[in-house]
Amino acid sequence: MSCDPGETVGAFLCQAGQMLRAAAIEHPRMEARLLLGHAMGATAEALLRDPRAPVPPEAVCRFRAALAARLAATPVAHILGRQGFWTLDLAASPATLIPRPDSETLVEAALEAFPDHEAPLRVLDLGTGTGCLLLAVLAERPRAFGIGVDLVPAAAALAKENARRNGLADRAAFLAGNWAEALAGRFDLVLSNPPYIESAAIAGLMPEVSRHEPRSALDGGADGLGAYRLLAAALPELLSPGGAAVIELGAGQLGAVEGLAAQAGLLPTGCRPDLGGVERALLLRPGGRESKKSVGAGPPAH
Repeated sequence: MSCDPGETVGAFLCQAGQMLRAAAIEHPRMEARLLLGHAMGATAEALLRDPRAPVPPEAVCRFRAALAARLAATPVAHILGRQGFWTLDLAASPATLIPRPDSETLVEAALEAFPDHEAPLRVLDLGTGTGCLLLAVLAERPRAFGIGVDLVPAAAALAKENARRNGLADRAAFLAGNWAEALAGRFDLVLSNPPYIESAAIAGLMPEVSRHEPRSALDGGADGLGAYRLLAAALPELLSPGGAAVIELGAGQLGAVEGLAAQAGLLPTGCRPDLGGVERALLLRPGGRESKKSVGAGPPAH
């Protein structure tokens, strides 16, 4: 299909869509609207309402720069500086993994594990990145308090900003540190999306991921299970009686991670699949009689 001539919204969208499609971008028309809307400060709906509208010269320059970056495999979230997740609008940067819809499965599993809307949960997010998991749970549980920990100081700072921009800063704290080593106290809910890609497989990922997302958030060691070993060792000392951990899994890792958890005295109590059918959100409980007790109240010591 040919494009209309001239520097109109419709012409730019058509041209950009063709270029993105030729570069094997999965959703070329949608991404063209996102990039042009970002350059013009307009919504995708506004662009579609008036395709004959001219594109201001300053927006043309911004759009061409954004399109060139996308064609060079820069993730859209990095170009826009933001990413939607759950009900949240999150700032995104190369310091963190970009939140993905698959990870919303962990939020669903956590809310199902603690269905009381008013539960005063103490929540911990290990490897918090943008803060997406912790902040999504806090948004749904208004009496909960949470701590997010990330090894990368820039990630912890970004998560703090995301708490502020989503009105959750008074119930969230973020630390830069080596996961649980920076903490004292126990938690009702522990969340984690750890690095779980095998080291040798990272180079074969999509270039948007392998070139632009932090290796520390991807690399799970030779077998992809390095971070799960650390989690299994730490969780028995972090979980409150009656608490639960919800851990993200990579494809095909369920059996191995359940085995590591069981060796540490944890009880795997179910795994929720994502929309693609991958077993994604593993629920773990403390072992022994304490796992049947009710959750506690109040913020944790930190």
